[in-house]
Amino acid sequence: MYGIDLLRKEHLNIIAFTEHLKNCCCAILEGADVNVLEFKECIDFARFYADKHHHGKEEQILFRYLLENPGSATEKLIRNGMFVEHDLGRFHITELENALKQYTDMPHTKNKLNIITHAAAYADLLQRHIQKEDNVCYTYALRMLSNADKTQIDEQTRAFEEKAQQSGIQKKYLSWLDARNYGQRESK
Repeated sequence: MYGIDLLRKEHLNIIAFTEHLKNCCCAILEGADVNVLEFKECIDFARFYADKHHHGKEEQILFRYLLENPGSATEKLIRNGMFVEHDLGRFHITELENALKQYTDMPHTKNKLNIITHAAAYADLLQRHIQKEDNVCYTYALRMLSNADKTQIDEQTRAFEEKAQQSGIQKKYLSWLDARNYGQRESK
């Protein structure tokens, strides 16, 4: 199924991003100065590639179809699992942004700690979240969705991707990863 295959490929990019984010945190722990610009670029990647682009396809397309056939398992998996974790990720990114502002104003150790705390928590959350989606959520979707729904999801995913390509989303963020030696993981 194209829609789910694409989401899994994007997960490879997001995992590469989380490794970069953890490396940025480790550099601080090893004595490097906080690279505020790099963290701001990480926030941009998180908001526009991982969230708006990737989670956008999940929330607006795949999860919407799953929730049209509600059941106890679907509600728990999507509403109480995937949506909650997406929101928790958004919280950590907002708090990371706040921590960077505070650190820029007052470069104290406590503000540095808040940067590391929220960046590392976000990276860890996404890594665990991706495992759940790849191994549980997507497998469940493939089993539960009708062939007609799968076809509709694939068509809507292609349209979403084409619009994003016209805006240069994939090129921008995959080039950003490549510039950090994480390479392009997503097939074009």
